[in-house]
Amino acid sequence: MSKNRRQFLSTAGSLAGLAALPAPMAFAAAVPVYKNPSAPVAKRVQDLLGRMTLQEKIEQMQCVWQDKKKIEDSSGNFSPEKASQLHPHGIGMLGRPSDRQGQAAPGGAAGDSGRRVNRNALETATYVNTAQKWAMEQTRLGIPMFTHEEALHGYAARDATSFPQSIALASSFDPDMVRKVYAVAAREMRVRGSNFALAPVVDVAREPRWGRIEETYGEDPHLAGEIGKAAVLGFQGESKQLARDKVYTTLKHMTGHGQPESGTNIGPAEVTERTLREEFFPPFEKIVKETNVAAIMPSYNEIGGVPSHANRWLLHKVTREDWGFKGVMVSDYFGIKELITRHKLAATPKEAALRAIKAGVDIETPDGFGYKELAALVKEKRVSVAEIDAMVARILELKFNAGLFENPYVDANIADSLTATPDAVALAREAACRSAVLLKNDKGILPLDPKKVGKVLLLGTHAKDTPIGGYSDVPRHVVSIYEGLKADSEKHGFQLTWSEGVRITESRVWGADEIVFTPKAKNDQLIAAALEAAKSADTIIMVLGDNEQTAREAWADNHLGDRETLDMLGQQNELAKAIFDLGKPTVVFLLNGRPLSVNLLAERAPALIEGWYLGQETGYAAADLLFGRANPGGKLPVSIARSVGQLPIFYNHKPSARRGYIDGSTKPLYPFGFGLSYTTFAISEPRLAKAAIRVGESTQVSVDVRNTGKLLGDEVVQLYIRDDVSSVTRPVLELKAFKRVTLAPGESRTLTFDIKPSDLWFFNMDMKRVVEPGSFTIHAGPNSVELKSVKLMVS
Repeated sequence: MSKNRRQFLSTAGSLAGLAALPAPMAFAAAVPVYKNPSAPVAKRVQDLLGRMTLQEKIEQMQCVWQDKKKIEDSSGNFSPEKASQLHPHGIGMLGRPSDRQGQAAPGGAAGDSGRRVNRNALETATYVNTAQKWAMEQTRLGIPMFTHEEALHGYAARDATSFPQSIALASSFDPDMVRKVYAVAAREMRVRGSNFALAPVVDVAREPRWGRIEETYGEDPHLAGEIGKAAVLGFQGESKQLARDKVYTTLKHMTGHGQPESGTNIGPAEVTERTLREEFFPPFEKIVKETNVAAIMPSYNEIGGVPSHANRWLLHKVTREDWGFKGVMVSDYFGIKELITRHKLAATPKEAALRAIKAGVDIETPDGFGYKELAALVKEKRVSVAEIDAMVARILELKFNAGLFENPYVDANIADSLTATPDAVALAREAACRSAVLLKNDKGILPLDPKKVGKVLLLGTHAKDTPIGGYSDVPRHVVSIYEGLKADSEKHGFQLTWSEGVRITESRVWGADEIVFTPKAKNDQLIAAALEAAKSADTIIMVLGDNEQTAREAWADNHLGDRETLDMLGQQNELAKAIFDLGKPTVVFLLNGRPLSVNLLAERAPALIEGWYLGQETGYAAADLLFGRANPGGKLPVSIARSVGQLPIFYNHKPSARRGYIDGSTKPLYPFGFGLSYTTFAISEPRLAKAAIRVGESTQVSVDVRNTGKLLGDEVVQLYIRDDVSSVTRPVLELKAFKRVTLAPGESRTLTFDIKPSDLWFFNMDMKRVVEPGSFTIHAGPNSVELKSVKLMVS
């Protein structure tokens, strides 16, 4: 009997036997448990894990990004044939399917030079579908892939909706809106096949020289935690099971990343365990405990001589044992390789992999480097199979909860129609309006009256060429401030002219290594032309600040982005001074990612708006704000320093800090939480429901807020607490709650905040959380300086 004949009879016999079984039993016998969607996830994980070879497990712990070119054909399409040759055991994670880069500099840079046009919605969805079909049908066990993308302030992909940069979203003090923003980002990602976001960044940022400060939610742990939680819920939802329009999220970067030595990216974070637990850990801890966040990414920096990618205390003891984190640890790009190249902690890929595995890093990105050595480490008995199994089990659990085994594909034909939809664009405009911060309006020049502005002169290179911040691709359309104002000029009949005024750099490509600053001779000509144009202008609007090259992630020695000064670069102040000297009604609108020391503008500009990077609807939002269709209500999520000499300048400092200088002030130019409105508000003294409580009890505090002006507007009521006397030193102020409210002229509202034990506790000498008896000062107000207070006694 032939072999084929024997196989046929064997199969036929099996089928006949199954036919005699009841239907549920037949299904169970025919389908492995891991492929049964009705089986509990834990059983599916264990069943699949038991079927996997060591190499198949190791592949689940690696990513392919730089090496995508090796599994693509000459046209850049995913090649199942090449994938099978190079990855016969599968691929655990595919990096950035929307991009066409797939390459990095030899030293290990992770940027996009902007030289190539990335895939559109249809192309990306088609690419992912082909890749997932290969994984499902042409690998032995059919394990689908994670497909990760960047999504810092919207999906960073061609044509996708670009929202205000993270630091701007934090300025909104509006978690509900932020949740909506990231829900749109998730929807646009998932429809193209991505299921894993490398966002949000919840680093507490205490160093404004650091080029990545724009990626953060500011200097306060409570604000970063609230905005970060909203981002996670927007991306991922509340359930462990991932809905078809949601994506997994990654908390970045664990930790200390936001206060690097000398302000330079990846510099050591020489902070104490107390500072870590009280300032840097809280956003991560809050989100781990209050959401089902899928992943945490270690930071590049070291703390106390131990890089985060090799820090078991950080990645296991704190996150898993103390907080109960159940998700996966995903390395930052080249983070394991940098244990060799940057930190000199290991000499070989194998040693780097060993340090990362023992620390608790589950997945290496962007490509297999150290983790290619895991099989050898297992063979040498330096890593156990049980350690590998524990990590792979976490990865598989997420894939099952995402429904990827049942639904790995997307409808490529509708991906484009669900990108930058009208509701998404409208939300981008709303978010931009709600994120801007009015810093000055001394003479009431704002809002402008389109019937009275006369001839309007718009100045600034970025009034037309709009920066939207790092981790962006090219949206379907970016509205410049010129375009936004032009629409109003045509509607209301005022004359609008533009003059470049001053240029900062010759390009603003975030991923380009070289930065070419505009020569002084060129700017001298531009300033002269602007002054000539200003002679006939009645109202002047200057757009100043930064762009994607003047403050950005410094991801390599030849790709820098940190600064030694906080002043506006180039000849921007020279232009501003010359314009102010004319004495004409002038508004300055800042577009920037880092907080700038705008001393001249604070002193001489009649009106000043901190816009940050406002996303694709920058121009329409700016026009809404300038002409009063929107009333600024944002607040600063960072303190703005007068100069680098004041650094660090964060508001929640210890009592012994800020004694004074012989040659200047220790007070910031603008304090944390500051922001004006076109109307005015009155905030009452806080009132306690119980002025005395016992340790472990809670109380409530009520605050009245009233619109005392003539326009509809928003106020953010902020609640701060001070532990008056404690066994270890405590910050002079700590933000514990906030609420943004919209009030009509004359309208009042009473806001009530809970004060819980967690708002009063701190880490004692033994690093245990305690609430100590004594007095606490409860502050309420519109910012961290203008506060009214009441005493709470705890016994």
